[in-house]
Amino acid sequence: QVQLVESGGGLVQSGGSLRLSCVVSGIRFSMYTVGWYRQTPGKQRELVATITSGSSTNYADSVKGRFTISRDNAKNTVYLQMNSLKPEDTAVYYCNARINYAYWGQGTQVTVSS
Repeated sequence: QVQLVESGGGLVQSGGSLRLSCVVSGIRFSMYTVGWYRQTPGKQRELVATITSGSSTNYADSVKGRFTISRDNAKNTVYLQMNSLKPEDTAVYYCNARINYAYWGQGTQVTVSS
């Protein structure tokens, strides 16, 4: 059974930082592209950042220079370090793992107050 369990969300003031973690089980984690997406009510889920099995990274323009994605294959974990947070970063953040099929976590709420 594949499981993706996110943690690290919460309430933070504008300009603050949070670190999200996602522990993945049930797949050969090191082979998968993993990443973070986010969604706000009434909007489509959007890409935040991804990291490939070879550790190539991709970021949404809106988070470049502020967020950093990383992975620890020994711990089957992907991280998202979020700095200089803005109110518009408020969303539910979802962990994703994919090769030909995408697996999703349940999401963790991030709220940035102004």
